[in-house]
Amino acid sequence: MNALLNFAAAIGRTTIAICRRTGAATLFGVQGLSHLLRPPFYARLFAAALVEMGYFSLPVVALTAIFTGMVLALQSYTGFSRYSAQSAIPNIVVLSITRELGPVLAGLMVAGRIGAAMAAELGTMRVTDQIDALSTLSTNPMKYLVTPRLAAGIIALPALVVIADILGVMGGFIVSTLSLGFNPSTYLSNTVDFMRTEDVVSGLVKAAVFGFIVALMGCYQGYHSRGGAQGVGAATTSAVVSASILILATDYLLTQMFFAR
Repeated sequence: MNALLNFAAAIGRTTIAICRRTGAATLFGVQGLSHLLRPPFYARLFAAALVEMGYFSLPVVALTAIFTGMVLALQSYTGFSRYSAQSAIPNIVVLSITRELGPVLAGLMVAGRIGAAMAAELGTMRVTDQIDALSTLSTNPMKYLVTPRLAAGIIALPALVVIADILGVMGGFIVSTLSLGFNPSTYLSNTVDFMRTEDVVSGLVKAAVFGFIVALMGCYQGYHSRGGAQGVGAATTSAVVSASILILATDYLLTQMFFAR
């Protein structure tokens, strides 16, 4: 009986801790976004975060997208050829890339690269008392450190996803025309005819949400890190893991919202 009660108590403590952390992160994000409406806005920090999250993340996102499109075309051909439905491959590639794989894979790649970097940078500033020094100098740390990164995340990831969508569809086109025997003009015609505006727009909305999640988790974990170098390492790991899980969970919710009939 005691073992059962202890187990139930452990579940309760874990649930309460998760709820507490979720609420704290939500309030952190709301506070960070609220500073967008009040001057001053640190444009140079925003531009630096935008370049770091967007431009420098482009190679890894581009490579991921193009190889994903290639693999998707190959796997679709393997399955559809059993039912003589190879003509549906362009439709499947463009639908999968624009709706799901483009924003999700770009979000996960950026979370691994930028989320960890943000957490490490802010965590180092926290444990070396640089964040406290900003407050001493009458500079709001949230406005100076967090708000520009949140704004950059919301803008940078949709831009990356546009490129990822193009390259992913191009990867499928390359494999289909060079290896699977598709006519190039027919493939492109089927792709354009099947693609819908709502598919692209839903992917870009997802990308904006995912960019916010990546920046939020990186900033939140780094901002609240404790315990020296070990605490910074733990914050970095937590930022990547929590952002990845939230991206996948949010992807389901947004898909349900956009496409549930």
